[in-house]
Amino acid sequence: MNRRHFLKKGGQSAAKIGTTALLPASLLTACQEEEKTSDSPANKPVVIATWKVPNATEAAWKVLSAQGSALDAVEQGTRVEEADTKNQSVGKGGRPDREGQVTLDACIMDHKGNCGAVLYMQNVTHAVSVARKVMEETPHVMLAGDGAEQFAYEKGFPKENLLTGASEKEWKQWLEKSEYSPVINIENHDTIGMLALDEEGNLSGACTTSGMAYKMAGRIGDSPIIGAGLFVDNEIGAATATGMGEEVVKTVGSFLVVELMRQGYNPQEACEEAINRIVKNNSKYKDIQVGYIALNKKGEYGGYCIQKGFNYQVYQNEGHQNIPGASYL
Repeated sequence: MNRRHFLKKGGQSAAKIGTTALLPASLLTACQEEEKTSDSPANKPVVIATWKVPNATEAAWKVLSAQGSALDAVEQGTRVEEADTKNQSVGKGGRPDREGQVTLDACIMDHKGNCGAVLYMQNVTHAVSVARKVMEETPHVMLAGDGAEQFAYEKGFPKENLLTGASEKEWKQWLEKSEYSPVINIENHDTIGMLALDEEGNLSGACTTSGMAYKMAGRIGDSPIIGAGLFVDNEIGAATATGMGEEVVKTVGSFLVVELMRQGYNPQEACEEAINRIVKNNSKYKDIQVGYIALNKKGEYGGYCIQKGFNYQVYQNEGHQNIPGASYL
């Protein structure tokens, strides 16, 4: 337990018994200084996203800099990647499953704890916007498959062929050997997750993907699962994941990151501990990649992954930057 966590635990214990008399004077002073630090003004607005997606974070920043909401920002930002056919891991142009079908998963969550998701949806590009419609216009959290697709059409989303020529060509080449060996790196990064803190101090997040290339038909990863691929707690912070979704689901990764921040970890420390949990429970961790990013109420952020190659994009008042994620290996 590092100093911050020790001080926080000490302060919480004293509060529970209604006195600070049991704390040494030096520890009490340190706890009070820690509390002053936690009350410092927030660095806002800020948007952070997995991978090098400057067009997406720029679109989100335009919303935030115009006093828009974090929810609108993450939706508009992730839509950019969904529409980019050169991005073969999200939206239109995404790599298909083994049957040649492009299937999309997405979720979105606002500062009030409302959330919506679509799973295994075909023929509709903007899965994140359909997820928002699920959140705002249905009594449900998740819609899947044909039901999600039909709902999208009812809400005015156009039917489109999501399989582009480039992705179809790669799929047919893959069929020649049909060897499934997931590679998670900048070329095949699986997910776009985005978090934002707006001028009002509210957090929101979104996550969208076409999933692993050449996955089994019907496979769902972590991206549309609230608590796994994305979680937002407006009192504390938000987190999102990318990479091998199965490992994120097993550890309820994004929820874990946020709960660690509740315990006093900063965003960087929380992401590191969440990766440590995966490494600890998976002896084959050297063969997989998972990355987390996190953002807290003060506008502090962090990111961490299992192996080198992960990076994340940040846009705030100081400007735009891409940050190579620190890694376990």
